[in-house]
Amino acid sequence: MVKKPVVIGVAGGSGSGKTSVTKAIYEHFKGHSIMMLEQDYYYKDQSHLPYEERLNTNYDHPLAFDNDLLIDHLKKLLHYEGIQKPVYDYKIHTRSEEVIEIEPKDVIILEGILILEDERLRDLMDIKMYVDTDADIRIIRRILRDIKERGRSIDSVIEQYVSVVRPMHNQFIEPTKRYADIIIPEGGQNHVAVDLMVTKIQTILEQNAIL
Repeated sequence: MVKKPVVIGVAGGSGSGKTSVTKAIYEHFKGHSIMMLEQDYYYKDQSHLPYEERLNTNYDHPLAFDNDLLIDHLKKLLHYEGIQKPVYDYKIHTRSEEVIEIEPKDVIILEGILILEDERLRDLMDIKMYVDTDADIRIIRRILRDIKERGRSIDSVIEQYVSVVRPMHNQFIEPTKRYADIIIPEGGQNHVAVDLMVTKIQTILEQNAIL
């Protein structure tokens, strides 16, 4: 049997705790051949658009992502080929000229709000997870993050949540839950669910003679 990397998808809404779940799994297998691939790096290049137009980008809509490039990169990684991961610059609302050299690994954790929305991406995953967290917890986490890390006002965070984030979550993100193999409530705080996932992943890796 030809060895191939294991792809674990971790989806969920903004502030759901999917990054905490991803990091918990990554930290457990740290030291082994494991990597994280974030969908956030794959927003479409918008350098052809005027800056004023880029300001209106809806980052919670499926069309904001360059899934063609993400899928191409994931397929290369599955064939143990390296990639040049793009870098998105939120200050100028388009892709940076910088790229990150990524070497192939035996375990790929693919993380993002809409990774389960595209059937082509789903078909490349061995395990599909959805981190399901109540809306009130998600908005509190988002407010704290955006104020602390992005220097935004509470009013601007709430306005964006009500006008864009919430409707996009209800329309596009929440429905992808039905594609998940496992649903994890409350994200990284759910240590039992994370431990179960770690055990399952370890079994798959042993079967594939990766560990």
